[in-house]
Amino acid sequence: MEQIHAKDVQKVFLAADLTRVVAINDFDLDVRRAEFLCLVGPSGCGKSSFLSMLAGLDHPTSGELWIEGQPIKAPRPEVAMVFQDHSLFPWKTVLQNVAVVLKARGVCRKEAEDIARRFIEMAGLKGFEHKYPSELSGGMKQRVGIARALAVSPEVLLMDEPFGALDAQTRILFQEELLRIYDQFQKTIVFVTHSVEEAVFLGDRVAVMTFRPGRIKEIVPVGLGRPRTLKILEDSLFLKAQTSVWEVLREETSKGFSTLKCAA
Repeated sequence: MEQIHAKDVQKVFLAADLTRVVAINDFDLDVRRAEFLCLVGPSGCGKSSFLSMLAGLDHPTSGELWIEGQPIKAPRPEVAMVFQDHSLFPWKTVLQNVAVVLKARGVCRKEAEDIARRFIEMAGLKGFEHKYPSELSGGMKQRVGIARALAVSPEVLLMDEPFGALDAQTRILFQEELLRIYDQFQKTIVFVTHSVEEAVFLGDRVAVMTFRPGRIKEIVPVGLGRPRTLKILEDSLFLKAQTSVWEVLREETSKGFSTLKCAA
């Protein structure tokens, strides 16, 4: 059963010179309950814009965008988002950064901190509860952001290139950790990434967007079972799915390069 529904979504921005920029157009997508869907596309195709609209942080210019059969008008308690830059409060400790979202939803201080401690430990940060973001590595900050998102028990988790700023080794560890969390909690996840390998490794399906204006060009089923480990990267089905996604994406990425050359 679909949990997220997008139909004929369009998003138009006004540029600095007041010209209209159509970022997303004719965008159709359904995401099933407890599905891990990855979204890839050329830079500037509107991936992050779509995620912001799903989170209720922005609104489509036209079209239908629903979660649980209800139109998205504002941020919703059952939806949480993890940003690439982790968005932590620098003046709050790890514990306070995770607990603050619970307190904002009316949870009393003691219960909020108890829940926060549980998810901090799950994220591998036990012993760092009273550290400030400036005292943490980039990977640890991202763990805090994920712990904060999961602490509110969201039904839908939106992730906007959450591992993009990490080094290769740390990124692999986070991918494995996210798969473990997904297997444990079975939340619906929409995950934006520039990495085809990451998309296929994590996702049940990979939705490929066109060059601007962004729309869904093709959805590639991954066809790999769960749970997954790094060994699956050598599986012929993994390599086949990766090739299929890249072939669709390459054509749209080439359009972006052609546009840049013409502009130059």
